[in-house]
Amino acid sequence: MLNEFQQPLKLLNRMTSCSVVLEAPVQRVAIFGGTHGNELSGVFLVKHWQKNGAEIQRSGLQVTPFITNPRAVKKCTRYIDCDLNRVFDPDNLGRKVMEDIPYEVRKAQEINNLFGPKGSDVAYDLIFDLHNTTSNMGGTLILENSGNDFIMQMFHYIKNALAPESCPVFLIEHPNLKYATTRSIAKHPVGVEVGPQPQGVLRADILDKMRKIIKHGLDFVRIFNEGEEFPPCTIEVYRIIEKVDYPRNKNDDIIAIIHPCLQDQDWQPLNKGDPVFLTCDGETIAYEGDSTVYPTFVNEAAYYEKKQAFVKTVKVKLTAKGLRSSSS
Repeated sequence: MLNEFQQPLKLLNRMTSCSVVLEAPVQRVAIFGGTHGNELSGVFLVKHWQKNGAEIQRSGLQVTPFITNPRAVKKCTRYIDCDLNRVFDPDNLGRKVMEDIPYEVRKAQEINNLFGPKGSDVAYDLIFDLHNTTSNMGGTLILENSGNDFIMQMFHYIKNALAPESCPVFLIEHPNLKYATTRSIAKHPVGVEVGPQPQGVLRADILDKMRKIIKHGLDFVRIFNEGEEFPPCTIEVYRIIEKVDYPRNKNDDIIAIIHPCLQDQDWQPLNKGDPVFLTCDGETIAYEGDSTVYPTFVNEAAYYEKKQAFVKTVKVKLTAKGLRSSSS
């Protein structure tokens, strides 16, 4: 029979166990570089790690650095036929291989066979997909699913490890915006977006930010696999709500550019009446929304073709359940 001291302890243990998610240990990790061939930090790091991978190895983990779009990397261009980071959807992954199939769709199918199949039990546990941006986003972590406790716990760990340096979390979950990213074939997809860095250029400070994020992410996986229990945590994220195009004329030509007051102000509050665009005639176009938003991907070079001047986000807080490896 339990005594008066043991009974509350047993109840506390039961309550604690109920609030903890048991996740399978992470065994296979991939680090993707070159999804966009002119985003060179990931290309540089992955090629280095393919030759000397000691830095990314952790006990009990199989970590595979991989160049996803080698032809685009060789040409130092974003893509050959279409954006590789948008074609990991069922239609493209299921297309018959024909001579006229876009190069990136063919690569997506190959990558899915190597690291997936997407949505299957045998897919890789975790994929870090390394990207650069010309926008002033700093070292940003991209979250695809607000219900993934494992990734939110990882992001909480990375943010604390990097503090006081900022490390924003960008939540791309949206009912009407589907990305079909390269990393989405993994059980736990992690996007890493670091800038500002021009396309086709390497900057040491940007490279260092990316490298630190990967280090701390892999450290988290090792600690998790070793049986560390992570208590519930709350993280602040920026949730996408809308993509904003440049003002255009009837010929679809851009007629205004990002205003100097908005340029390089990623993650900063944008309020009603604040300058957003500037015409060649000197006219300022102001933000007309009633609520505060937080722009990001401001004036991203790669998004001109996508008709996107910036993305509007709102700040929200997400809570992750406690986490422990099911093997511990």
